[in-house]
Amino acid sequence: MDDVADWVFSIVDRLGAAGVGLLIFLENVIPPIPSEVILPLAGFRARIGAVDALWVWPAATAGSVAGAVVLYGLGAWLGYERLHQLAAKRWFVLSSQSDLERGRTLFDRHGGKLVLFGRCVPLIRSVVSVPAGVARMPLTRFVTLTAIGSGIWNAVFIGLGWVLGENWDRVEGALGPASYVVLGLVAALAIWLIVRKLRSRNAYVGTHRAS
Repeated sequence: MDDVADWVFSIVDRLGAAGVGLLIFLENVIPPIPSEVILPLAGFRARIGAVDALWVWPAATAGSVAGAVVLYGLGAWLGYERLHQLAAKRWFVLSSQSDLERGRTLFDRHGGKLVLFGRCVPLIRSVVSVPAGVARMPLTRFVTLTAIGSGIWNAVFIGLGWVLGENWDRVEGALGPASYVVLGLVAALAIWLIVRKLRSRNAYVGTHRAS
């Protein structure tokens, strides 16, 4: 984490608010880059005048929206029909067609809430953009909800960095365990889906062999 912080320091000090926006863009596209490091550090640097305080939050929020739109585009390119066809393949172990159908129903009903509040959950804040694209949520609505959710998240963590000053790194230390919990839950869900799909496939093969 010290290496990551040093790298973030170098980018922010070299590019200023634009560097913050770039880092947050990358954080959305590549989730292992933690915003819990980038944003508090940006707040600290803004407090001491190393970064323009007026532009830190707009730049971070613009980076969030840009990164989310990239992942939205990926989801839109994949599309529901293509994923539904892939889910029918025996080698596609990530999901079944029924899972996709339930997921689509859930997103049709609560997609706005998932995008808005998902922007404030580590890891999920990036991943939620893909199903939004798959479901073809209207882009204007997606961008608006993403900007609101990301803006709140960014403001809170930039503010914490400003208040904590040289102790800005306490934010990551406090939230690090929560991020690992979310990552663990996502990994457990992925493993469960894979195991269930494999069992279903094996049962299908066994039934047809017996007949």
